[in-house]
Amino acid sequence: MQQMRRSGELVVGKNRYILLIAIAGLVLVLDQLTKLYIVSRFSLYESVTIIESFFHITYIRNPGAAFGIFAGSAASFRIPFFLTLSFVAIVGMVFFYKTVTEMILRIAISLILGGALGNMIDRARLGEVIDFIDVHWYDHHWPAFNVADSAITIGVGLLILDMVLKEKKRKET
Repeated sequence: MQQMRRSGELVVGKNRYILLIAIAGLVLVLDQLTKLYIVSRFSLYESVTIIESFFHITYIRNPGAAFGIFAGSAASFRIPFFLTLSFVAIVGMVFFYKTVTEMILRIAISLILGGALGNMIDRARLGEVIDFIDVHWYDHHWPAFNVADSAITIGVGLLILDMVLKEKKRKET
């Protein structure tokens, strides 16, 4: 295995995709196992309090995207649209990953890829996404989400962090 470090960057030859497969695979497995658990143990809309007035496990299905976007659209439009969009995004991330040398960006892309795959499997199988993490402050609820959504959010957060750090470094020089 050919490796070389350059100022915090890891460049890996033939094994460049091991991190991508490991992280995306772990996210995908965790996402699908938690969804399987929820579907097998909960009735649709059933909710269990974990932390009173703050956190519940609530089994719902989201036919739309984030925050229910396009949830009211016809399934004949919505499902092919989301599957096509997911496929294009996944292919794009794999190609983009090939060009990236910074570890933080590789981790970010891997998290986003794993989450995208998890939600795409739900859409292909069910026509909607299984959500169950219900965070709220008394009656003010954040839209329910799942492990895949969490991985995507963390990945995007890392991308933003990388941009901020690079901009800060650029301004210092």
